[in-house]
Amino acid sequence: MKAELAALGIKNPSTYHHNLTAARLIEEAVRRNEGHLTAHGALIVDTGKYTGRSPNDKFTVKDGETSDTVWWGKVNKPIEAAVFDKLLARAIDYYNKKAEVFVLDCYAGTDPEFRLPVRVINECAWHNLFARNMFVRIEDRADLANFKPGFTIIHAPFLEAKGTEDGVNSEAFVLVNFSKKLVLIGGTKYAGEIKKSVFSVMNYLLPAKGVLPMHCSSNIGPDGDSALFFGLSGTGKTTLSADPKRKLIGDDEHGWSDAGVFNFEGGCYAKVINLSAEAEPEIYKTTQMFGTVLENVVFDENTREIDLNDGKLTENTRASYPIEYIPNFEPSGRGGNPSSVVFLTCDAFGVLPPISKLTPEQAQYHFISGYTAKVAGTERGVKEPSATFSACFGAPFMPRHPGVYAKLLAEKLSKEGANAWLLNTGWAGGEYGVGSRMKIKHTRAMLNAALEGKLANAEFKKHPVFGFEYAASCPDVPAEVMDPRESWKDKAAYDAKAKHLADLFRNNFKQFEDGVSEAVKNAGPNG
Repeated sequence: MKAELAALGIKNPSTYHHNLTAARLIEEAVRRNEGHLTAHGALIVDTGKYTGRSPNDKFTVKDGETSDTVWWGKVNKPIEAAVFDKLLARAIDYYNKKAEVFVLDCYAGTDPEFRLPVRVINECAWHNLFARNMFVRIEDRADLANFKPGFTIIHAPFLEAKGTEDGVNSEAFVLVNFSKKLVLIGGTKYAGEIKKSVFSVMNYLLPAKGVLPMHCSSNIGPDGDSALFFGLSGTGKTTLSADPKRKLIGDDEHGWSDAGVFNFEGGCYAKVINLSAEAEPEIYKTTQMFGTVLENVVFDENTREIDLNDGKLTENTRASYPIEYIPNFEPSGRGGNPSSVVFLTCDAFGVLPPISKLTPEQAQYHFISGYTAKVAGTERGVKEPSATFSACFGAPFMPRHPGVYAKLLAEKLSKEGANAWLLNTGWAGGEYGVGSRMKIKHTRAMLNAALEGKLANAEFKKHPVFGFEYAASCPDVPAEVMDPRESWKDKAAYDAKAKHLADLFRNNFKQFEDGVSEAVKNAGPNG
């Protein structure tokens, strides 16, 4: 390993900490004043100025490898190889002035056929612990001895760029070079950049191998039937994929190969603001476990007790922990081909039916759209429902055109005979402020009915505006809940709001039309 780092140019550190255990990394982090132990043994750290990802500071090197394969635009911003090389040289020089370096060899992906060997180089012990929590750990010494990185991440959080003078936007930079198989991160201590950069790399590499990379959670039933759950923040993805009758494969990032589903990660990175033992007992318990990393969580300096309700540092407080800290997890991190794919949306306009079944073309359309809605109070200035679209439910991490991922999804749905569902966890009887949010027990009943095949004989109706078939009845759900228009007192108001939402969908989808078929273009709203 030392020789391989020397080949990169990192030759001068006197101490190389290679694949330390969690306990050793925690000792080092405390010794180096990087964080504090809480009263219950978690490691608490402060990420400083950057308490979340910095999308405006993320760039991909545009060269012969990527010029025709990356979907360039606001998400995938290009830089020249010379800009990357200049900052890489500065990072190597920076590391050569360090006495210690922390190195983790690990995998992204639980499927041996498609996993990516990743080497993570850190100057901070706690960042190395974060990576150890998040990626697939290598327990076999023979595997470690023969390890060859497929991608290397060099993380220099205290090395700041000079903004436009260096060809980037600020002091922070997240640079991906597919030709050199390197990720360079600097100027930000936010650990999520490490995790998401690897996700972006996987999202670029896997489609060429016939594997669909996905920003979703996944679980598996007692009969081996796996399910996928896509959804943006606030749609209920974490809550609904956590089911005592089903084992959790993973909560965030997966691949779907011909053999089935596999987790990219070996851990979870959960948002913990206002987390309670009553609402989310399993995740809450991880915040009190040795080995968990808590980012920007407020704590009492004397008692070391944490306060998950205090968001004065950021609303994006996070916990990073190994997936085995969740009791009902699937140890292999793998499952068979999914029988159900669920798109979750919190429709604050109160338009979409509670549960709808999608054709392969409709599934592609809604997958690319990645719709949910924000409500008043979630962001400053939001006073009424506001539509949010994120392609493939993970636009910031998708290097290729969304149509590439959608086509793969449709092919796999068709090949496996899997059902695609659109599940609305938002409002009924009127938009936000007029109607009421779907009851979780009704949503759970509809989800269970879909996963267990109980909707196979249900009556379905065609939505007059969106064109998909929605269930008109469901076991354990009142009939009046199932029809969105009938739940509104003012039918004309419903029709107007449905047309408004349809227009938002159509306007958003225009940017993707060049990369999809006519059938997919026509699978959207028609009213």
